[in-house]
Amino acid sequence: MTWIIQGILSFVIAVSFAIIFNAPRKKVVACGVVGMSGWMIFSAFTMVSQDQVQASFAGAFVVALAAHILSKRFKMPMIIFSVPGIILLVPGGLAYNAMRNIVENDYLTAIAFASKAFMTSGAIAMGLVFAEVLMQLIFRYMAKRKTVIVK
Repeated sequence: MTWIIQGILSFVIAVSFAIIFNAPRKKVVACGVVGMSGWMIFSAFTMVSQDQVQASFAGAFVVALAAHILSKRFKMPMIIFSVPGIILLVPGGLAYNAMRNIVENDYLTAIAFASKAFMTSGAIAMGLVFAEVLMQLIFRYMAKRKTVIVK
């Protein structure tokens, strides 16, 4: 039951951010699906590995892949689909806890939270980059297959 609730809520959150960022009305549902898929992969990896950094990488990778596919399908910029999906994975709670512990002069705990937030943010960035590279390789391969060499 929690998977269904997480899926519905992540879809609603991604759609809400798509509306806030003025995504085209006809593509808001696609933005929600991208965000939901990224969150569900993140949640599944968190359950399996108990590591939020690896789960963030996997979620960001799936979001970027889905955003690339939808951007090619609808002939729109990729950012329309990727930003609402990535927002769900941003480690805002970790950053908040790091700053709160700095204010409370608990620097050791703050360093632990901040390092986890930085690693999670880096994993999100790496997931986006790896998906971009993979899609470029796929598109290059497909373009080569379409060209006919005449001798």
